[in-house]
Amino acid sequence: MTTETVEHRSNNAPVVEHSAIDIQESDIRQFVTFIVGDEVFAVDMAPVQEIIRVPDVVRVPLAPHTLEGLANLRGKVLPIISLRRIFGFEEREYDDSTRAVVIDQGQPLGFVVDKVSSVVGVEPAKIEDVESIRGTIDSDLLSGLLKNVGGHHMIMVMDFAKLIEKEFADIAALSRSSGGDNLLRAKNKEGANEEEATSDELQLVSFAVAGQEYAISIEDVQEIVQMPEHVIQVPHSEAHVLGVMTLRNRLLPLVSLRRMFGLSPQDANEHSRIVVVALGSASVGVVMDSVNEVLRVAKVHVDNMPGLLAREGDLSDITEICRLDEGKRLVSIISVGNLFRHSAIKEALYTVDNLRKDTSGQFSDHAENDEITEDEEQVVVFRLDKEEFGVPIESVQEIVRVPDQLTHVPKAPAFVEGVINLRGAVLPVIDQRLRLGLTTTPRNDRQRIMVFLLGGVRTGFIVDSVTEVLKIPKVDIESAPHLSGEQAKLIGRVANLEKQKRIIQLIEPSQLIESLELKSLAELESST
Repeated sequence: MTTETVEHRSNNAPVVEHSAIDIQESDIRQFVTFIVGDEVFAVDMAPVQEIIRVPDVVRVPLAPHTLEGLANLRGKVLPIISLRRIFGFEEREYDDSTRAVVIDQGQPLGFVVDKVSSVVGVEPAKIEDVESIRGTIDSDLLSGLLKNVGGHHMIMVMDFAKLIEKEFADIAALSRSSGGDNLLRAKNKEGANEEEATSDELQLVSFAVAGQEYAISIEDVQEIVQMPEHVIQVPHSEAHVLGVMTLRNRLLPLVSLRRMFGLSPQDANEHSRIVVVALGSASVGVVMDSVNEVLRVAKVHVDNMPGLLAREGDLSDITEICRLDEGKRLVSIISVGNLFRHSAIKEALYTVDNLRKDTSGQFSDHAENDEITEDEEQVVVFRLDKEEFGVPIESVQEIVRVPDQLTHVPKAPAFVEGVINLRGAVLPVIDQRLRLGLTTTPRNDRQRIMVFLLGGVRTGFIVDSVTEVLKIPKVDIESAPHLSGEQAKLIGRVANLEKQKRIIQLIEPSQLIESLELKSLAELESST
């Protein structure tokens, strides 16, 4: 009997190790042996799909502490679980020997081990019953004992079905349920209806350019994306045309608002954002220094541009100014209709038209109206620590800055960070990090409050930053691994953007607050 191990590398895929054994007797059982801590274990080959190097992971809030995170394995989301944590062993850094054994018991799971020793064939006579075992770990997780195999006096055989049953009850239930996929996709929609914008309010996306604050009606904003690594330069174009980029197989011209307003140029950085605006079938990406927030502004606080300042021609884009914070904060509202009459925008659109002709129509099939389609979902992406999360754009009432101080209300629920006055109404504010069981962080100017309407109660959640508004093809969205009941309800889906090497965990807003907590919030609003 011989054992052969071969490693393959292709692109950025994890290293996959394939094992082949020449089996000479039909009753010989195959086992993978591995080491965790100072102990040697084995697992029957039947549920083992493959053995890989440990990939990079995205951490999942509200998941069992034994979960390292989620990884991308050839386009599929794979939970990565630490056997050291399950066994209560001291944690250690990964090294060249560390591997993840991918086992399928209803859904694939990757279990991190210190080292994979070998694949062995074992005669039935060398397999003993588990009843006599009283070893290092709970014998309930063992299915047997291998004696004098592979140079080891004793090897404990792990029963991963029992382990999953004990540590991940929801996964075990899923494997027994024929309707598991429907269970994962089922959502509690109670309280998900959002408050419609009234006719006496404007809803705006605000952004900063050279220290000044501007805004565009949210209806005119198709999406907000990060600056790409590469922008295609266009020869002989005007200075305010930065170039073009590809956005979901279409050419998008990029213009600099700084240059349109005659301001000094500035290199793009991590805060720069592209606001994609549209008029009819034409779309343009306008580069801003940063995107600040989503505002709801009463029309009584919006004034027309004073006649002495109103301009004709290229600088007629700003038509109104809204007064916030009792007039201390002025935000200039840009008219998209006027913006598209600006010579810079006309030049950018003309440039793209010429490029389309030069590329033999390879983008023409995708260049028409970029409205959201039935095959896409539009989400607001935000960060907590290093991880990305998303919520449906229609669920977000507005996004506002975190004030210098929150008002702490006596006898308020423990999960409420404080309250703020939002246009005369009391808004309870919750730290999203605490809600998801993450460590808190000091307040900073990148943090924002995302406002949702939950069960009729407007509630704000503090996030580390709001990064973009993104259209995600539905083919890139899949059910999240069912790791715990609370996690599955709150984060039931993930967007697996394999080409961008991103996993965005999609939150169901209606599950952000439990029903009893909603009652406490309603009482807090009515009592203040």
